[in-house]
Amino acid sequence: MAWNEPGGNGDKDPWGNRSNQGPPDLDEVFKNFQRKFGNLFGGKGGRGGGRGSGTGSGGTIGIGIVVAIVLLFWMATGFYKIEEAERGVILRFGKHVDTTQSGLHWHWPTPIESVTKVDITKVHPVPLRATMLTQDENIVDIEGTIQYQVADAIRYLFNVRTPEVSLSQAAESALRESIGTSKMDFVITEGRGQIAFQVEETIQQIMDFYGTGIKVVKVNIQLAKPPEAVKDAFDDVTQAREDEVRLINEAEAYRNEVVPKARGAAARLREEADAYNKEVIARAEGEADRFSQQLKAYERSPGVTRDRLYLDMMESVLGNSSKVLVDIEGNNNLLYLPLDKLMSRSAATDTLDSSLQNLTQQQDLLRLQQQTQRSRNNLRTRETR
Repeated sequence: MAWNEPGGNGDKDPWGNRSNQGPPDLDEVFKNFQRKFGNLFGGKGGRGGGRGSGTGSGGTIGIGIVVAIVLLFWMATGFYKIEEAERGVILRFGKHVDTTQSGLHWHWPTPIESVTKVDITKVHPVPLRATMLTQDENIVDIEGTIQYQVADAIRYLFNVRTPEVSLSQAAESALRESIGTSKMDFVITEGRGQIAFQVEETIQQIMDFYGTGIKVVKVNIQLAKPPEAVKDAFDDVTQAREDEVRLINEAEAYRNEVVPKARGAAARLREEADAYNKEVIARAEGEADRFSQQLKAYERSPGVTRDRLYLDMMESVLGNSSKVLVDIEGNNNLLYLPLDKLMSRSAATDTLDSSLQNLTQQQDLLRLQQQTQRSRNNLRTRETR
């Protein structure tokens, strides 16, 4: 018989012996849940003391197993691996206790200990941008980068709160010091490399002084230019300066080309003058010596010397003359030979005239030689007397 049939037993009502057939009371349901949860973990409650005691012993074993599993998982979270390029910084309740090298390690899990991995080989770039005043009171815009590595992981993590910010501020200070002692032309042209080297040394000194554990690898200054407001005027000045340098170089090249030539020509003229001087002196000395010898010969035999001088002079004069006058022996007529006209006449125009001319010249020369020979014979006869 169903519990809700007429005449049935009211004790079979699952909601208890209630006078009201409405929904169950939520407070009572919550209390029943608390009582059962307490019995699960060994609490005493409900009916039957012996039954409650058995349930409490089983709950204690279950709690121990759960705690052991949770503890194992918690201990397993303490394993960590450090790569070759890393260093592991171990903190125990926020205090540094150890620094580990590469490999697999274990530490007390959180919240007792924590590990911070620091890469000591990675190169970190930091941008550098600033507008600065040069020594000659010009404004220049600087853009570049700073590259650094972590040299000491402990100092890097604990000595400075924000190492990169400190590095940027130190770089700006060092750059202002270097730019402030340099002129603008030097900064924007060939001085960028030298300034970068000076800034790198100054930054490293500041980082070492504050113990940041940072090693500055390199400082690069990619751009150094005047502000945009005066860029056009500065470009004009730069172009004019480049033109000046170009013209100076061209003038130097022209000077290097002309001066050696002028020096060579001057040296050649000096050598020629020296040679001419020696030649004139030698000729004069020779003429003077020749005249002295002729004077001695004249003093010994004046007549013979006069004839010899006369013949030598006539031979010299007639040898350079194109006109010849021949005095034929036994005849009062003089023969005139226009050798200049005869020599200038073209042989191709008249072969016969050319042959006659050659014959006449040969005859005249023969007669001249005969006359010269007779004169020399007469001279020798006089010398023998």
